Amino acid sequence: MTNRARTIVLTGASKGLGRAMALGFAKLGHRILGCGRNQADLDSLAKELGKPHEFVLVDICQSSELNHWAKSLLEREIVPDLLINNAAVINKPALTWMIPAEEWARIFQTNVVGTAAVIQAFVPAMVKAKQGVIVNFSSLWGRSTSAEVGPYCASKYAIEGLNGSLSQELPQGMAAVALNPGIIHTQMLEVCFGVGANAYPSPTTWAELAVPYILNLDGKNNGQSLTVA
Repeated sequence: MTNRARTIVLTGASKGLGRAMALGFAKLGHRILGCGRNQADLDSLAKELGKPHEFVLVDICQSSELNHWAKSLLEREIVPDLLINNAAVINKPALTWMIPAEEWARIFQTNVVGTAAVIQAFVPAMVKAKQGVIVNFSSLWGRSTSAEVGPYCASKYAIEGLNGSLSQELPQGMAAVALNPGIIHTQMLEVCFGVGANAYPSPTTWAELAVPYILNLDGKNNGQSLTVA
């Protein structure tokens, strides 16, 4: 499955796992169309990879930005073979009853509503073509829990439910997969683990395993909750 060149739409491409995936997919000859919220990081990635890859400043929580981006691609008949919902944020660790409503809203707006908006923007064209795989990034904390990360856990449990429902709506041959990437040393992990994050693999090391794993997902995986391992 990894030999055919794919068109990959990737959110949260500017740093962390997103950047590592973009580099890994491009190295294997696949085209990356990514978005993120840091212009300097996106420019650096675009310069490193060059054409035909494209990276644009888009906040998936802003429907006007997201829909403009999706329209600009679909009008050029660019339909994803692989849609990766990677963009996410985490709360600053705190007791559940001490976390402000605004923080709960911020987490859910990005991790759940933003993911749903990306699906709404791109999946209709994929369904029309009756092909493609949607990878919705979940988490170990979407299948288990820890103290002081209640909003993040709740949002990733929501992704598991969203993915399950979506998988039942797709044509035969397509797939929606909830993917737990594992524990990787990212800025998000540092928020929770502090210096303890150093004990875990870097995004680059992780991508060496994750990129081929994701590329091998297909219709047989529809509805599954998987873990990169």
